Amino acid sequence: MNTKEVLYKLRVRNGMSQDALAEKVFVTRQAVSRWENGETIPNTETLKLLSELFDVSINTLLGSPRQLICQCCGMPIEDDSIIGRNQDGTLNEDYCRWCYADGTYTYHDMDDLIDVCVKNMKNETCTERQAREYLQALLPTLDYWKHYDALSDNGQFEAFKKQLIQEINQLHIEGLPTVENLHALVGKQVNLEYLLPNGQSVKFLDDRKTYLGNQLPCEFGGERCFGVIASLDFLLVCTYEKDGGNPELVLYKKR
Repeated sequence: MNTKEVLYKLRVRNGMSQDALAEKVFVTRQAVSRWENGETIPNTETLKLLSELFDVSINTLLGSPRQLICQCCGMPIEDDSIIGRNQDGTLNEDYCRWCYADGTYTYHDMDDLIDVCVKNMKNETCTERQAREYLQALLPTLDYWKHYDALSDNGQFEAFKKQLIQEINQLHIEGLPTVENLHALVGKQVNLEYLLPNGQSVKFLDDRKTYLGNQLPCEFGGERCFGVIASLDFLLVCTYEKDGGNPELVLYKKR
């Protein structure tokens, strides 16, 4: 789709008239009409307002003329739902949600990032060695690693992760191995539904947020494994079967 089709579709989907949209982004109804007729396109500042209003990237508003690539891990960003977000909630089209969450860069060691990515890349046509060599060549060319000294938080995020790991291990949950690392996890992918003793089902995460977590095997063996999720506000430990089946909440603790 081109810009006029995208804007028309978003306006209609959100049940807005041309007048209502014009008021939201501080233009005239005639300006909106010209956009939807393909006569003009919104200027840069208006595109930013439209991006916030409809929660889509500027790239999407313009008809996706660019192939977005995460400037930290190199992953193609093919869907707005996996774009990272700034602290104010706006989309940051330079990064994916795993590498950049709520204004924070989640990876500060290239080797750690490569280890995580290799697990997801290796398959029948790409060996672990090939994936690792590819990433070792690619990552240094990306903006985040090229400008790491300027973008670094001087170890604050890594210190926060270490604090979370320490708090999780201090819970001394039976069967849970020692947690040694936490990775960025998108809420939508790990937001399991738990059955409470009162018969109600509940989810504790926000699909749109990015958390820190890990999956670990149970020390007692068997098919179930542990999942740990952490944030500024809470610690969550659960167990589940393959692909998140039959989840059981072990602990939910506010920090």
